[in-house]
Amino acid sequence: MFSVCSTASEHPMSAKEQMLEELRARIDRLEKRSPLAETNPSFAVTTGFPIASAGLLHEVFSDDQRDAGAILGFALGQARPLLSADRPAILIIQLRHDSQDLGIPYGTGLVSFGIDPQSIVLGRVESPHEFLWAMEEAISCRAVAAVIADLGTPIKALDFTASRRLSLRAAAAGSSAFLLRFGAEREASASRLRWRISPAVSSSPRFDEFAPGAVKWLVQLEKGKIGSRNGPVEWMLDWTKNGFVVVEPQKGYGSPPRTFPAIPRPLPALLGDRLSQAG
Repeated sequence: MFSVCSTASEHPMSAKEQMLEELRARIDRLEKRSPLAETNPSFAVTTGFPIASAGLLHEVFSDDQRDAGAILGFALGQARPLLSADRPAILIIQLRHDSQDLGIPYGTGLVSFGIDPQSIVLGRVESPHEFLWAMEEAISCRAVAAVIADLGTPIKALDFTASRRLSLRAAAAGSSAFLLRFGAEREASASRLRWRISPAVSSSPRFDEFAPGAVKWLVQLEKGKIGSRNGPVEWMLDWTKNGFVVVEPQKGYGSPPRTFPAIPRPLPALLGDRLSQAG
């Protein structure tokens, strides 16, 4: 045994072997310190709904692709508090053919969320390989607060190993990542939190009960733990200038339909009758 140790000491590690050892040690440290190993990450609950801290990988699911706006709005609402002077950017990345089907964020709508359109960086890539590479590189960028990956179609390359790599990158860099996905199927993933989002009917605004009101979401936490709550947990969310607020479910499905007395005889309709004041 002594001779073996002596022989090993006579042959120090090469530069390549030393680099591999340093890489293994770094991965070990990340896995021990990563939020993935924690049981109770830090959350802010200032508005009644928990906003996740930085450095987490989220999955945001909707059953139907027609609800793409709802899950993008939810991800933007979660990402907005992460913006800062040091991290002034949110990257929204799509495959080129998905962007043609799903569209891109609307600047005026971003302003209504309290997000400066100048903070949004749009990325369109051609292939799944480029998609994952761009996402990993953006997560590692210290100027990026959050990366929103808008996936209109499944990517086979985004398996558990790939999601684990994304999660470790987010934990190391301190930026959050949101995978927007569609369908009822759930694959194995290293995401810390998995949300299921459904759009809810808005309540009527005060100035015109026939006009559309503020957006609402029905949010279910399918995977993960927030404080003492261990999913599934459900919230009905409204949006204010301060972010998400929790509302009572019975108040989230709009006001009851208004009934009108029967008209005794035919009358000409008044100009603008039952039209929104926004028109």
